Amino acid sequence: MSGKTIVITGASKGIGLAIAEKFFAAGWNLALCARNIDELKSYFADSDSQMVLVLSCDVSDKIAVQLFADEVLKNFNTIDVLVNNAGKFIPGAVHEEADGTLEMLIETNLYSAYHLSRKLIPKMKLQGSGSVFNVCSIASTHAYPNGGSYSISKFAMLGFSKALREELKPHNIKVTSLLPGATLTDSWAGVDLPESRFIKSADIAELIFSINNLSSNTVVEDIVLRPMLGDI
Repeated sequence: MSGKTIVITGASKGIGLAIAEKFFAAGWNLALCARNIDELKSYFADSDSQMVLVLSCDVSDKIAVQLFADEVLKNFNTIDVLVNNAGKFIPGAVHEEADGTLEMLIETNLYSAYHLSRKLIPKMKLQGSGSVFNVCSIASTHAYPNGGSYSISKFAMLGFSKALREELKPHNIKVTSLLPGATLTDSWAGVDLPESRFIKSADIAELIFSINNLSSNTVVEDIVLRPMLGDI
């Protein structure tokens, strides 16, 4: 399929869906994955000039991630933007959380990005261009009460992103680490706070779109976003 293509994990809601909507409106092809895709399929449709690939994928499963990548490589001529967005939040303290929590969050929040990037980056290297956006978190730099293994996984995600940045410089592939604070997604469902206390997912999508439009001379390495009134 001709035209520019963006690959987004965790695209069925929140930040991922907002990014997909922004790029689709600009005429991009979409390669999307999520656990639940019934609603996602209804949001987007192929046109004469755009293709939309939507696949169900449990990103904590290495084989599932690799199969998704294989379908992307088979269906699109270029991979211009990769957004490693899929993630899971489970609150708790390291010394009290349920056994297996760290493994689950590492597999979902880190390994998913690791395995997908390893499959798709060789294509970007052949192109000699591309951008990778890794959705990290404020929790990637500052531990906080009740952050537990989520914070551990996001610290690791930021380290992964920084390693990619150094490795891909010679190949003209940009790597950006996004560190948002509290964003209005399902992770905050049920919290008794007004919407004004949260970052809007659409703002993050707008930011990624704008960063991607910068000249080839410039890369945004790390960017921190917070609610206007500060962290929650």
